[in-house]
Amino acid sequence: MGAPTPPRRPSSGRDAGWLVGADLVAVALAFIGQIVLTHALLAEHYGWMVLAIDLFASLFLVIDLGLPTLLARDGSRAPELVSSAIWRIYRLQLFVSIPFVLVALVLHPQDWINLTPPSSVLIFAGLIALAHVASYAPRSGLRVLGEARLEAASKVAERSVTTIGYLTLFYQGSTSVAAYTAVFLAGAVVGWLLALVLVMLQSPSNSESMDWSHLHPSWASNKALLYAALPFAITLGVLPYVVRIEKFMIAGSQGVEVAAVFHVAQLAWLAGLVVPAAMRAALLPVLGASRDDELRYHREMEKAADMSFGLLPVGLFGGAFLVSTFAPIAFPPEYLDSTYGASAIDLFYVLLFGWVMTLMATPTYTALMAGANSWRFTQFIAIVLVVAVLLGALFILALPSNSTQRLYGAAIASSMTAAFLLLLSWVMSGSFKKVNQRRDDWLMMLLCTTFAVVGFVTHTLWWVFGLPLFMFVPRGLKAIRSTPS
Repeated sequence: MGAPTPPRRPSSGRDAGWLVGADLVAVALAFIGQIVLTHALLAEHYGWMVLAIDLFASLFLVIDLGLPTLLARDGSRAPELVSSAIWRIYRLQLFVSIPFVLVALVLHPQDWINLTPPSSVLIFAGLIALAHVASYAPRSGLRVLGEARLEAASKVAERSVTTIGYLTLFYQGSTSVAAYTAVFLAGAVVGWLLALVLVMLQSPSNSESMDWSHLHPSWASNKALLYAALPFAITLGVLPYVVRIEKFMIAGSQGVEVAAVFHVAQLAWLAGLVVPAAMRAALLPVLGASRDDELRYHREMEKAADMSFGLLPVGLFGGAFLVSTFAPIAFPPEYLDSTYGASAIDLFYVLLFGWVMTLMATPTYTALMAGANSWRFTQFIAIVLVVAVLLGALFILALPSNSTQRLYGAAIASSMTAAFLLLLSWVMSGSFKKVNQRRDDWLMMLLCTTFAVVGFVTHTLWWVFGLPLFMFVPRGLKAIRSTPS
């Protein structure tokens, strides 16, 4: 009889490959869905749907409590406790969700940004946010069990259901914003339930008495657990505003139609952000398990840096090519011909610089998440949010009331915030020594990225000087393929 197959364990390279691949498929489907929405709905109605979903996602994300992130950090230490931990997380989240739901019902947060869609759209948007929050714990559970491939499957299934639903409504001639929002809700529920079923099937049985300290001493009591997760809870409550603050400012000052143009510009940019998000998701369990092993920890950080450098030129040039080629075919002319002040394509080019900065910051800000002092990550995100608000006020609200200037100002503020995020992550993670050891790589990255983005924005051949970035790709592919021994 052969030896039993060892259980799967988290692997930053392998898991990042699965998650990046799945997220790119999901993003492609989401992009198709957004194309359908812009053709099926009036710009005002599309703006309603986008802002309602963003608003409730921002409001309800605090319900997450940071517990799925804590599970991702600690779960690989005791896989037999993962399923029990998920149900424990759900009980705590259900209790805490009550006041936030009451706030949404009583205070009408949609009035804060002058949003007046039908009540059914608001209800569906709130339920979408709750379904997404509920999906985080089982997906974290799958990741710490080494089953990022199943987490990837749940994400693709969610987006497939949503996109097929959009296409069905479109070919039926529907122009109801409520119907399309309901389809989005159906996809979110399918993704959540599929992840929950899969993690319960994959979790090893726990035949011994349940000792929560096997995960971490903070799991010993609910009070200690909530306190340990509090930094992540605060962070998750703040984080959505870092990427949405410019859109909310545009909506409040220029109207939902102009905000819809900025959202179209952000679509491909947000799609690109799934790459650093997938890297962070794969890296967090590995760094959490190795933070007491200095040699392994630094090896994983170097591998993550190589992955970032390797993925950079593919995302930078691939994103610019795809958007410039397919956006004119896919989206209605009013989003691209400056009808509302600026072309979404040109705004996207400005946002590309911020995408690069966010990608390159992924290893260092994930190190802050995985560190023993979680409050440092909270401080990090809080500082970034303050800077985002200040830059938004400077480049949006302080400019003349002109949609063109304010749209470009929003894109510039977003990219500058991302650059500040990179610098601050170096400072707070103590990574300047490592950065200095690779200063030639970093200087080449910054110089070539700047040339490429300037070339894209000005529609000149300066982008050619960004092509040397492809020298990083072979080393990045090697890092993605590698797995821990």
